[in-house]
Amino acid sequence: MHSKTDSVQSSAEALRYPLENHPGPDQVVEVMPGVLWARLKLPFRLNHVNIYLLADGDGWTMIDSGFGNEESIAAWTTLFEGPLKGTTITRLIVTHSHPDHVGLAGWIIERFGCPLYMSQVEYLQSVYHQNRGTAERLTAQRLFFCRHGMDEDLTDKLLGRGQDYLKRVSVLPASYRRLTHGDEVVIGTRRFKVITGGGHALDQVMLYCAADKLFLSADQVLSKISPNVSVWAVEPEQNSLGEYLASLASLTTTLPYDALVLPGHGVPFYGLKTRIKQLADHHEERCGLIAEACRETAKTSKELVPVVFHKHVLDAHQMGFAAGELIAHVNYMLVEGRLTAEAIDGVLRFRTT
Repeated sequence: MHSKTDSVQSSAEALRYPLENHPGPDQVVEVMPGVLWARLKLPFRLNHVNIYLLADGDGWTMIDSGFGNEESIAAWTTLFEGPLKGTTITRLIVTHSHPDHVGLAGWIIERFGCPLYMSQVEYLQSVYHQNRGTAERLTAQRLFFCRHGMDEDLTDKLLGRGQDYLKRVSVLPASYRRLTHGDEVVIGTRRFKVITGGGHALDQVMLYCAADKLFLSADQVLSKISPNVSVWAVEPEQNSLGEYLASLASLTTTLPYDALVLPGHGVPFYGLKTRIKQLADHHEERCGLIAEACRETAKTSKELVPVVFHKHVLDAHQMGFAAGELIAHVNYMLVEGRLTAEAIDGVLRFRTT
């Protein structure tokens, strides 16, 4: 028997989408007073990124900038000549180093002469991505994929179009202002606590305003899809999935169940703790598939990709993400003692313990 209080709480924790209709290309939507939502197109399967503007005195603080291509510049130009005409951007906060978020940072900062705010790791990671195509780094990436059972043809595809998107950014400014976990940032009349978390990115910035129960979750908690959590050649034994799950657990214990969540993709929603549980369960289900597949015979990461991504037809871009994500699950299971690894002829194979 559930009490009336239980039913009220459970209904509050249910996923709800108060703004199901997203902004069109020449629109901004007011989420609440002093909070605007814009949406820019992306040339991927994930076809959009959310940008938020927070009232900041005489201007606005922008959260993320969009992808570094001519289409995004044209989209911003349309907005700044239309619904945002006369708007001044007082500062740009970039949540993480992925090009759909940092891509136009240099362009926005040059246009408005405003400062850039990022976490230190994400700023340095953005600089790294802009200079990652050296021969030494390409060789390291090739060895990484080969060690996980990817053949030469597939590796060529992954190192070509599969990772080209990482370079789609305007030139970053040479200086920035650091955001650190636990900082307080005053934006207009609101005070936000800075929360950072790993997994999807190394040290992704999220913002929480306790007075308004408003949570800008970036890509850490999305409304309807699971953020990519991957491992790459630069840190081949990273436990990125473990970091991600730890971040989710921390958010569950520190944030209220009735916060309004503004994610980097998808639509605003209520039901943060319910969504976090769904995301954690999703990754556990994938670990279960891997454990079952490796029970009888040891398998490479390449052999495990179709086990986990059996519902998907993957192009080179998506295959790169799928491989990185699969390796993240394998590394997590190695740390947890659920798999063991053996190298045969330089190729890693995994077996359930």
